Amino acid sequence: MVVKTDRIPRAGETVLGGEFVMVPGGKGANQAVCAAKLGADVSLVSRIGNDVFGEMSLANFHREGVDTTFVVKDDLHASGVALIAVDRNGENAIVVAPGANTALSPEDVNRAEEAIAAADAIVLQLEIPQETVAHTVELARSHGKRVVLNPAPIRQFPMHILRHVDVLTPNQHEAASLIGAEGEGNNLDVQEAVAALLDMGVAAVIITLGSDGAYVATHERAEKIEAVKVPVVDTTAAGDAFTGSLACALAEGKDLFEAARFAAKVAGISVTRMGAQSSMPTRYEVESYKFGN
Repeated sequence: MVVKTDRIPRAGETVLGGEFVMVPGGKGANQAVCAAKLGADVSLVSRIGNDVFGEMSLANFHREGVDTTFVVKDDLHASGVALIAVDRNGENAIVVAPGANTALSPEDVNRAEEAIAAADAIVLQLEIPQETVAHTVELARSHGKRVVLNPAPIRQFPMHILRHVDVLTPNQHEAASLIGAEGEGNNLDVQEAVAALLDMGVAAVIITLGSDGAYVATHERAEKIEAVKVPVVDTTAAGDAFTGSLACALAEGKDLFEAARFAAKVAGISVTRMGAQSSMPTRYEVESYKFGN
């Protein structure tokens, strides 16, 4: 649920907002829809509440071509919701009530093992329980599958699983938290952060830097990917657009750096529109979009 406002309120302050929109969201759902709209075959493993928000999400998954075989309707938990304020510069502040996401279990994942074994990429984030994240990573690796982990929202999770992650996609604030750096990431030394994360066992790291692009690194190579020039409306889904499109490009056989450049374009288009899943572009839109210089 998104409200546009001149500025994000401070603690204890009420500000008068403007336009209100209610659109399907959720990090895993956003990433799934993004990849599907780009032409990937996507199966989503998740839980939704048996409520109006869950029905809206399910209908949207069907509309966008996401396989919902492994989406469970949970009678005990409400659907997850996010309350989002977007300021005049397109920056946002988000509070998430995860709801049924907290009940996604390793058993739910096991029911999707056949789909996992057939996949080209497994994409995870941290809006689900840490034991489910760890189990999924281990299951994916047991089948020799590429694992893409978006460590957001940043929270405690089993750090040892990083040894089994092929691509880690934090933003600068999440990267700072993962390596225990001081501050909130605005002054992060990106090269030092990447080196530290690679030392933790990750095969490749992409730190997204908002309007400054992204820094892509493996143990053998590093490269700064510039952000595309676009008019910014809402940055809510930029990170999810990047991760979802990155996974799509990797599954298509692009190398990491080519995939990151593609993801930067997709994320750039997403910030020109309000909302989360509604902001994700199709493949045709990505190929035909006229970027500024």
